[in-house]
Amino acid sequence: METYAVAADSIVFYDAKVYLGQAGKKQTQKPLRLVGYVVDGTEYWIATSRFDLSAEDITLIYKLRWDIETFFGWWKQHLRVYHLIARSRHGLMVQILSGLITYLLLAIYCHEEHAERVSIKRVRELRTKILNEMRESEDELPKTSGGGSQYAGKSHASS
Repeated sequence: METYAVAADSIVFYDAKVYLGQAGKKQTQKPLRLVGYVVDGTEYWIATSRFDLSAEDITLIYKLRWDIETFFGWWKQHLRVYHLIARSRHGLMVQILSGLITYLLLAIYCHEEHAERVSIKRVRELRTKILNEMRESEDELPKTSGGGSQYAGKSHASS
C-alpha cells in the first residue's frame, strides 16, 4: 500500500504499510506495518499494528522481547521452573529473583565442593544433606517436659 523511507545506515531495510495474505483469500482486514531488518547477517520480518513508532523502535522492542524469551528459556532449563506462580509485578520479581539467587548459590556450591556445574544429581545430594543435618540438630535440642523434642513431628523441608 505504502512504503516508508529507510535510513541508509539503519539495520532496517524495509518499512511499509501492507495487507498480509492473498487478496480475496485469508487477507488481513486491516493494514499492518511490515518491518524488515538485519542482525548479524540474518533477516527478520515483523508485522505490527504500531504505526506510531519508528521502524528502529519496533526492531528494538522486538529484540528486547526476544531477550526476555531467551532469559525465560534459560530459566526453565536451569532452574526447572515451568510456570510462574505470582501474578503481580512485585510477585513476579520476587519469584524471578529468588530463583536466580537459588541458582547462583547452587552454582557456587557445586563449583566449590565438586568443581562442576549445577546438576540435578548434586541438588538432590545437597537436599538430602540438609535434611540429615536438620534431623541431627533436632536430636541435639533439649527435651521438653512432654518427653520429646519441641520440634518432633514437624517437617521443616519437603522432599
